[in-house]
Amino acid sequence: MDAYRIAYDGRPYHGFQRQPDVPTVEGALFDALRDLDILSSDAPPGYAAAGRTDAGVSAVAQTVAFDAPDWLSPAAFNGELPASVRAWARADAPARFHATHHATAREYVYYLYAPDIDAERARTALDALRGERDFHNLTPDDEGTVRDLSASMAVDGDYLVLTFRAGGFARQLVRRLVSLVRAVATGEAATEKTERVLASDPLPGHEGVPPAPAHPLVLVDAEYPDLAFAVDEEAAASARAVFGGKRAEWRTRARVAGEVTDRL
Repeated sequence: MDAYRIAYDGRPYHGFQRQPDVPTVEGALFDALRDLDILSSDAPPGYAAAGRTDAGVSAVAQTVAFDAPDWLSPAAFNGELPASVRAWARADAPARFHATHHATAREYVYYLYAPDIDAERARTALDALRGERDFHNLTPDDEGTVRDLSASMAVDGDYLVLTFRAGGFARQLVRRLVSLVRAVATGEAATEKTERVLASDPLPGHEGVPPAPAHPLVLVDAEYPDLAFAVDEEAAASARAVFGGKRAEWRTRARVAGEVTDRL
């Protein structure tokens, strides 16, 4: 059994998990394995992934594991993957390893553009959300809503960088946490809103917390204490080149948009 670290730009994809007739990250991985003559069935033997990111969400350390041939290095994997999906590290895993169930923690970072934010109100909201809580009002899931959450924030110019870590996350939980923190931090919602959201009673529709946009969210870690990932330098260089190019392109777009805005 082998585990691979996968980085991807989530914007071109309809989420991680395979879906019929739309591009997904998992679909790209399986297409590559077919092109490499490794996959001949519905999924590779023993296959599992660390998590199912939503449409538009990116990743640095998504982790997939399956029975792979010895020659399938991350660089070889990248030979058949689209540029927006890059394998960059590999680890030997036990025969019964399961990438979903054996992850002890997952960590997400959200880059919230919020020049109008009150940092102290944001900290107050995060303080209320930390620890073991039932987040049933912040997810459409009916099960797995109790989580022991670690949360932190940093102000970086006009951005509030929010980091969330837990053993696992219910659907849309991170994005709804961000939306709640933003509402409190901008004064759109009272600081007591967090207490109402964490209460046992379900929120009526008009009080619900919608998910924040997906594209500023990044899965930055999936923790496996017993695995030792070896970075494939060729594959990592390829990933840096791809994402470095994207960063330059997006910065240029931002400068052009700023020029237009400033001249209007």
